[in-house]
Amino acid sequence: MRRVWVALLAAAALAPLRAAPPEAAYAGSRICAACHMDIYRTYSRTGMGRSVTDTHPTAFPTPATVSSDAFHRQYRVFVRDGAVYQSETGFDSAGGRLFETESPLAYTVGSGENGVTFLIRRMDFLFEAPLSWYAKTGSWDLSPGYEQADEGFSRPAYASCMVCHTGRSRPAPGGAAGQYLEPPFAEAAVGCENCHGPGSLHVAARQRGRAALPDRTIINPSRLAPRLADNICMLCHQGGGVRVLLPGRGYSDIRPGTPLIRTVAFARLVSDRGGVLLEHYAAMESSRCFQATSGRLRCITCHDPHVQPIASDADAYYRTRCLSCHKETSCKLTLAARRHSENGDNCIACHMPQRPTGRISHSALTDHTIRARADEPVSAPSLGPAPKGLPDVELLNAFPGEPEIPLITRLELCGELMPSSPELQNVYLDLLDQAARELPNDPLVLAALGRKALATGQGDPIPLLERALRPPAVPREATYIDLADAYLRAGRNSDEVSTLERAASAFRYSKLVRKRLILSYIQAKDYTKARTALVAYVDDFPEDDFMRGLLKKANGG
Repeated sequence: MRRVWVALLAAAALAPLRAAPPEAAYAGSRICAACHMDIYRTYSRTGMGRSVTDTHPTAFPTPATVSSDAFHRQYRVFVRDGAVYQSETGFDSAGGRLFETESPLAYTVGSGENGVTFLIRRMDFLFEAPLSWYAKTGSWDLSPGYEQADEGFSRPAYASCMVCHTGRSRPAPGGAAGQYLEPPFAEAAVGCENCHGPGSLHVAARQRGRAALPDRTIINPSRLAPRLADNICMLCHQGGGVRVLLPGRGYSDIRPGTPLIRTVAFARLVSDRGGVLLEHYAAMESSRCFQATSGRLRCITCHDPHVQPIASDADAYYRTRCLSCHKETSCKLTLAARRHSENGDNCIACHMPQRPTGRISHSALTDHTIRARADEPVSAPSLGPAPKGLPDVELLNAFPGEPEIPLITRLELCGELMPSSPELQNVYLDLLDQAARELPNDPLVLAALGRKALATGQGDPIPLLERALRPPAVPREATYIDLADAYLRAGRNSDEVSTLERAASAFRYSKLVRKRLILSYIQAKDYTKARTALVAYVDDFPEDDFMRGLLKKANGG
């Protein structure tokens, strides 16, 4: 494995990083089509080219009804006045109707190969709808995550999700989860500039008749060093673990041609290695194919992003890719045996089988570990050294020659991983002590120190948490809650209420914040405000059985 990492380091040194100049702006895929119409047409038919569309009444069978016995809910899809709607109806144990709410569907997200989900709009927020359409079963069913909890129409469309499912999403700077600018997408579907970088300078040069080579105004991934090109794919095709943006960075700062680690860090516990849910890149690095080529194998060795073969041609298409490195005689089975096997003469079906995701209903993804046999052990991916101070953590998008990720990023990664690995608590506290010395004014450090003081009773958390929320710091929902708790413990009830009111204004679709605000009104004996806030809460979140029951009691029911 060290040999592969050394080879990657050498390749990175020989291939300088390239990206469109900082002054380059996005032009939009339709502009690209003027000169690249054939590529544009074939790309528009790929899954990426169809990743987001408007929701059309004839695209999916309606009406349809799905019931959840676990939550006593019934969901419907129907068309009214030319628009597609979803509704949710809640019932009591005797079958009596408790509530009904509905919303028009604003966007369809997904290419439809596994299925599609839908987004609704509530003011300047986007939320996932409770029902999705699944291609493999040809039916409607609960959206991912709705099997475990009734989210109603209030599951946010997170910026970290939309960056992959859309061309260029526009999350509100410093906004709450699911909050977007208007319009929410500068380009809906994944487009040319997601992989080639912003193209305004390239377009302007071509319009002036200038065609100097090499063209420094645009990125051609096929001319990048393999690992640098793969970083473009990795953003959306490497899941597992957690993602943390580097200080002062946003997803809009990602530029093809530069290492992804300069904007966002992907990390997981070593003990979690081996999952297949979107573990495409790390799985490929674990393969013998990758290691035998010293890292020269890359995503576009097998995938042409501009073309997606139709289902009937896919086996032959990818078999040709395999045979670009292997020979017919590489397979130990005879041709006759292959043709009569369950998978036929199909390299992918045997060596890269489809496996259930486990977390997304009715879906499967391709295992990219490329095993010769199903029982073949898998090597560790060549990810390079662990992040400093985090020996049991793998940095999935480590890049040769790049500096250590910042201390604040390592602290945040550790904090994100700690709930699933409590043994990281001491590591986290060590990193926090270091951060307190080196970054005493960082809002995240102040918030973490305040939470520690609140939990241990050692020191006063209030000054720390107040400073953590002071502008220009980006407000965090959890910090508001911690500060409210600190005020409550100190007997400063009016400060607790005002803090939660500020939080409810900043995070108006946060169930946690608004529940806490209602409770604080009740504790302050301000029953008028409590009832007003409770009515508004149930109106926004009717699926919350507890709060709906509380309102019923408040109304004398």
